[in-house]
Amino acid sequence: MAGFVVICCFLLVRYLIRYCSERGRVSDSASDPNKDTEWNDILRKKGILPPKENVEEQERAKEEEQFAILQKSLVKTYEDMTLEELEENEDEFNEEDEKAIEMYRQQRLAEMKAAQMKNKFGEVVEISGKDYVQEVTKAGKDIWVVLHLYKQGIPLCALINQHMSGLAKKFRDVKFIKAISTTCIPNYPDKNLPTIFVYLEGDIKAQFIGPLVFGGMNLTRDELEWKISESGAIKTDLEENPRKQIQDQLMSSIRACVPARGESDSEDD
Repeated sequence: MAGFVVICCFLLVRYLIRYCSERGRVSDSASDPNKDTEWNDILRKKGILPPKENVEEQERAKEEEQFAILQKSLVKTYEDMTLEELEENEDEFNEEDEKAIEMYRQQRLAEMKAAQMKNKFGEVVEISGKDYVQEVTKAGKDIWVVLHLYKQGIPLCALINQHMSGLAKKFRDVKFIKAISTTCIPNYPDKNLPTIFVYLEGDIKAQFIGPLVFGGMNLTRDELEWKISESGAIKTDLEENPRKQIQDQLMSSIRACVPARGESDSEDD
């Protein structure tokens, strides 16, 4: 009887060891189904695990991805560098990059110059007659100059100065200047004020003389912008002449007030 008990205990222990071993193998397989084990091979044959993937290719792809991320985070290409950084790292580029880098450097310089020119002005500057040659005639290549001749005490001149301040901030690549009329042109008649001259490289491209040209004190900034844009000095974002809308409304009002010809004839009869 004692021998039978010993045999039963031995078989039970053996079963438990085998059971625990198999549980461990299943656990390992669940954590890493690509692991090359005898148990995984059995599970693949039974269709429990999918076919073994190429672990080396996976690891290689993962390493390449990590390397690319690291390279991107640590290394700047020349497109990302400032002009100062290009000069500092000039020795690190190979010969094949030299032409591309030089072209890129010239492009960056041109962009910087264009940005500086675009934001060169931005305000209306007061000048006198002695400043005329320097500020107008020698303004520079491709520089548009808008000169307002005015006098204190003329309301329309004050209104145009106000509008020009807004336009100068909007069109910073155009030089807006103003001057008291008689300091630039001696004995210039007040009846011609306000006067606006538009120049390009010292040549007059447009001139607007007298209050009637501006439409009086009802002049808006958009109307002044449109008028100056017709000379080519500024590129307006307005789609049509703002004055045309007022004119259309005025004509509609006139038509509404004037009776039709047939109605007028019937009244005369």
